Amino acid sequence: AEAVRAHSDSSKKAAWSRAVELLGAVGIPNPEIRANDFPHQYSGGMRQRAMIAMALVHNPDVLIADEPTTALDVTVQAQIVELIDRVKREFDVGVILITHDLGVIAETATHVMVMYAGRSMEYGTASEIFNAAQHPYTWGLLESMPTIEKRLDVLVPIEGSPPSLLHPPSGCPFHPRCKYRFEPCDSKLPPFEQMPGGHLDACLLSSERKREVWQKRIATELGVAT
Repeated sequence: AEAVRAHSDSSKKAAWSRAVELLGAVGIPNPEIRANDFPHQYSGGMRQRAMIAMALVHNPDVLIADEPTTALDVTVQAQIVELIDRVKREFDVGVILITHDLGVIAETATHVMVMYAGRSMEYGTASEIFNAAQHPYTWGLLESMPTIEKRLDVLVPIEGSPPSLLHPPSGCPFHPRCKYRFEPCDSKLPPFEQMPGGHLDACLLSSERKREVWQKRIATELGVAT
């Protein structure tokens, strides 16, 4: 309600009514009563819903959701993802979803940008990223993600640790952890460009090498599933 009054000429009563309206729109039960509660009286899922209501109070064109499912149990995560999808349609807003959860991305996103150390590594449709990934960092993320076909004991973690952004490595920021690195990677920053027959990425590997690695990965997964 304070945000409404700060950015418009609404009266205190009108601003409060708008706040209650938005709380109801995001699924808070008895919003007229719960609007008077303190945050510690809300569950984690309800606090996320209240945050989404706060973001929508001025009818934005874009909703930026930064880790909206973090620290929530699986059931509540599913509810928040469903709420964001409903909000997107009902309020006619674009959504930028920032998350480490590839499952949430696969379920909700139409386009995906994979970032590492503050730089764009790969960008394409969700189908391109999950079915024809081109960057070694994306491969590593997918290899460390459990699926129905992949047992937990065959997951492959990405070795090493993220770099310090105060002292980033020279060349490609991912090269210290990349098992496909070769000589120019530690000195040359790859351009973020579209390779022939592919989508945007920032990697010095050739298109042929990328396809070779991806096809080998698919063949390995099929073998695991068998």
